Amino acid sequence: MQIDDFNYTLPDHLIAQYPASERRASRLLELGGSLLDRHFGDLPLLLNANDLLVFNDTRVIPARLAARKETGGRAEILVERIENDVSALVQVRASKSPKPGSRLLFANEVVAVVEGRCGEFYSLTFSTPVLPFLQTHGEIPLPPYLHRAAEPDDVARYQTVYAKDPGAVAAPTAGLHFDDEMLAQTSASGVRHAYLTLHVGAGTFQALREQNIEENRLHSERLQVDAGCCDAVNETRATGGRVIAVGTTSVRALESASISGAVEPFAGETELFIRPGYKFQCVDALITNFHLPKSSLLMLVAAFAGTERILHAYEHAVREQYRFFSYGDAMFLLPKATA
Repeated sequence: MQIDDFNYTLPDHLIAQYPASERRASRLLELGGSLLDRHFGDLPLLLNANDLLVFNDTRVIPARLAARKETGGRAEILVERIENDVSALVQVRASKSPKPGSRLLFANEVVAVVEGRCGEFYSLTFSTPVLPFLQTHGEIPLPPYLHRAAEPDDVARYQTVYAKDPGAVAAPTAGLHFDDEMLAQTSASGVRHAYLTLHVGAGTFQALREQNIEENRLHSERLQVDAGCCDAVNETRATGGRVIAVGTTSVRALESASISGAVEPFAGETELFIRPGYKFQCVDALITNFHLPKSSLLMLVAAFAGTERILHAYEHAVREQYRFFSYGDAMFLLPKATA
């Protein structure tokens, strides 16, 4: 298949630049046997008492930093991954690429030495612990299609209410629609909750380069699926419930932990590229936002729900003026065979 097979026309004004007034105030497009326009507050109506919601509890770090080179030039740093207490892999935007051994200067006289290149990233060693420095001097790294700087409200709204483990540079956006009341409401109705961690990298926004989708590879991302999550998944399936992934990151994590056919504890890296033809191991339904044209995430939801059905649903969403991407509306997807 070709990248162009996953294209659609999206007017710029439908790209949500700000979140809805309240998390659950978004719309929800249900794609089952037919298309139904709903509100996210309707989600409990779509769930059964023995279902399991699986959430990604990664926490977005303030990964964007302003720096200057020793020569005086400005640089923008986007931390991709914290490697250890004082080291990180980063993207650098500057007029000239920094050379190994050069230094980048930050606020409070903090210095980072460029150790070398790691593909398109740079390895930096900081003169102070990285995460605390980011927490006090970093900025929330909003996606590139939000044509604005981060504002104070983004600190809370570009973060799920259940975020726990810091390490992501992009939010698992399907989870942004859940508030504490929704979590309590679903739990009270007998729906179980489980959590895993996949630290979303900046590569999630990068375009695929090869026209033939089989020739593309995704950036590696760190994840952890613990025994408690695995037990919840296996118990749910054994009792006839559905495993409902909240977000494509939860799908990739669960499927990465299910390579053997059963969900098993997993901690490590994944480059899993889910595209049409992929056979899902353990996900029965999916809550997700709308994704960019020609993106790997659009291919994932097409693999799950069927390419023709997804593109038809996206055409409907454009026609009905749904809001798209990170701060936009959501979908509830059933796989093509189930629908």
